[in-house]
Amino acid sequence: MKPTLKFLTFTFLVVLFMACDNSTENANDLFSIEIKDEKTTFTQKDVLSLSISSKKGKTVEKVEYSLDNAEKSSENTLSLSNAKMGLRTLKAYITADGKNYEISKTIKLVASETPKLYTYKILESYPHDMKAYTQGLEFENDTLYESTGQRGRSSLRKTDYKTGNVLQKIELENQYFGEGITILNNKIYQLTWQENTGFIYNLNTLEKTGTFVYDRSKEGWGLCNNGTTIFKSDGTEKIWTLNSNTLAEEDYIEIYTHKSVIDNVNELEWVEGKIYANVYQKDAIAIVNPKSGAVEGVINLKGLQGEVTQHTTLDVLNGIAYKGEPNILYVTGKNWDKLFKIEIIEK
Repeated sequence: MKPTLKFLTFTFLVVLFMACDNSTENANDLFSIEIKDEKTTFTQKDVLSLSISSKKGKTVEKVEYSLDNAEKSSENTLSLSNAKMGLRTLKAYITADGKNYEISKTIKLVASETPKLYTYKILESYPHDMKAYTQGLEFENDTLYESTGQRGRSSLRKTDYKTGNVLQKIELENQYFGEGITILNNKIYQLTWQENTGFIYNLNTLEKTGTFVYDRSKEGWGLCNNGTTIFKSDGTEKIWTLNSNTLAEEDYIEIYTHKSVIDNVNELEWVEGKIYANVYQKDAIAIVNPKSGAVEGVINLKGLQGEVTQHTTLDVLNGIAYKGEPNILYVTGKNWDKLFKIEIIEK
């Protein structure tokens, strides 16, 4: 016996009703995460006091919380002491009336302290190629390596920093815009800007031995390393951590002061456990905690560009190199005719 049209219609309506009824069982319609004394921003000094609001009277039997998919905890307090800066995801895993639900809430973390302010004193100045559009700068012993940009003019260079003489130069193909470099395990890693390509060179010969791609970020700006991990900026507020073996972008930090986000993060240098970061188009270097992204200091380099020859293609500060001398940096800029050895002085 075939089902009647009336019976099929009735069955369809029942299924449709059940589907619509189930769709209303959205966890965010049923529950919300409440934070006692909630603020627009938090810091690592805060401890969150958490609770669950049951909007439709469901009986909450069990709750666990996690931050950024960390290990779950049944405690209703959550310390932010190890949290990173930026937008963080707080999750609650709820059991109510025998069913399991998951909800989330976004919170923003900023640095807990005002950055220390630093100024500088010029100790020495050295000749620098005015045509070098500096993108990356790094010492290996007493030799200065430099990456330059602009399509058709990009290069990797080995230089005598005291005389400015270029000892060896590898030119990039015209389609590539050279960016930051770092040196690790006798290899030089060089970024390109928008070509989603990085190059690997033999440190001693500058022979190109490989390439890599950016799998999560969109652009290449600056590089540095701490001896085991490579750090990469992409022109935003993010600094990525790269696996030094695979070059895969595994995670990132976001750069914040106690008040605001710092974007346009450019050339990087690792200095005594901190990341020193040029801020593009600013006469400033941010001193960044590599674990949290908090800006712990700002070096004001205002006036330094006025010490170089003024010409039509002169561009902004860019290029930080550290040679192991306490409180001493070597800095230059795009198309600057000088490299400066400066002492960093706390105000």
